[in-house]
Amino acid sequence: MSVDPDHPHVHGNNHDHGQEPPSPTALRVKALESLLVEKGLVDPAALDAIVDYYENKVGPRNGARVVARAWTDPRYKARLLADATTAIAELFYSGAQGEHMVAVENTSTVHNMIVCTLCSCYPWPVLGLPPNWYKSAAYRSRAVIEPRAVLREFGLDLPASVEVRVWDSTAEVRYLVVPERPAGTENMNEEQLAELVTRDAMVGTARVHVP
Repeated sequence: MSVDPDHPHVHGNNHDHGQEPPSPTALRVKALESLLVEKGLVDPAALDAIVDYYENKVGPRNGARVVARAWTDPRYKARLLADATTAIAELFYSGAQGEHMVAVENTSTVHNMIVCTLCSCYPWPVLGLPPNWYKSAAYRSRAVIEPRAVLREFGLDLPASVEVRVWDSTAEVRYLVVPERPAGTENMNEEQLAELVTRDAMVGTARVHVP
């Protein structure tokens, strides 16, 4: 079903998310970070740069390889759409926050978008750290109420003929968008294709473009 601003309906939102408390490890890391900054031993800007590196470059590479494999191997794509958890594990990407994965495919007539309305559930094994905008209250609420407007703010203006489906992640189920393979990539190999796939395309707030 599509999400209509006047009749919002979100896939997967019939689970109780609850509030996921920070893990003991996360609490220790935060405390250590605060102490190191307070003692002047760590530059906050350097920490931000490291987080950005893992958030935007290292983490999403796993998901990009999954997408590239799906684009080049129809049998793998079929397995991914049927049982994403198992198919992703074939490439050795699994773990906490990614135990139960569902892959949804973008086409010329359907565009998928991921959100977590009650907290910030996110598929860490394939996308790395969630960006700040994904965790923001504005995105979490507006992605459901006015998804097309949100997508336009990301630079993605979809025609009315394209159905928009919003998938609400939960503590039990996380989603991965398999974006459309762009035209002009027929002669690219899997590694080259993976370089084109961005984190935002796998969340559904962007399309994949050829430079």
